[in-house]
Amino acid sequence: METQFHVKLDALRAKLLEMAARAQNAVEYATVALLQRDVELAERVIREDRLIDEIECEVDDMSLRLLALDAPVAVDLRSIVGMMRVAVNLERIGDQAVNIARQAKYLASRPALPFEENMHELCSVALDMLKTSIVALRQGDSLLAREVCRMDEECDDLDVEVIKELVNYMGYESPAVKRAVAAILTSRSLERVGDLATNIGEAVVFIIEGESIKHKICSQKNLL
Repeated sequence: METQFHVKLDALRAKLLEMAARAQNAVEYATVALLQRDVELAERVIREDRLIDEIECEVDDMSLRLLALDAPVAVDLRSIVGMMRVAVNLERIGDQAVNIARQAKYLASRPALPFEENMHELCSVALDMLKTSIVALRQGDSLLAREVCRMDEECDDLDVEVIKELVNYMGYESPAVKRAVAAILTSRSLERVGDLATNIGEAVVFIIEGESIKHKICSQKNLL
């Protein structure tokens, strides 16, 4: 028979997954706004960020009440601590989505830069990392969570390629400097989304396996 504590723990998990869905939508909408030069969609991302912030406060409150009033131990304690870690990273992902949306609004008001292949790919990889980390969280799949760590290297490499391309372009096209800087800031925000998704993956591993893999290099060897 399910205890009242586990009813409350399930409610916390459901609230966290709601927050995750909103954070994922924010990044997805922000990248679409960037690539399709959609100002209205960018403004929606900026406007709705407060909802992610509000849910984070609810998650914090629910978590602290469980810790203070129910004194959980072992797996339950690990689950609550891990979910609090996830919430922090989801809130930061929402902030990065806002950063992307703001740059998207600016870039949409200026002539398009003459290249975007690497930026398209970076958007795709960062969003895929976030989606994978959320699926791992929802399904309690630590192997999938570890896969996010492996994907982070590709995200970092794409960020470097985008920045190199833009810096070279600024060297011979000085009127485009402000646009190029905005695109560089966007690239850095996308790379940061990948980092934060990796943090979520690490938190999922902690919840499921009780192992802290923060600051460890995740490689294919770790997955075998």
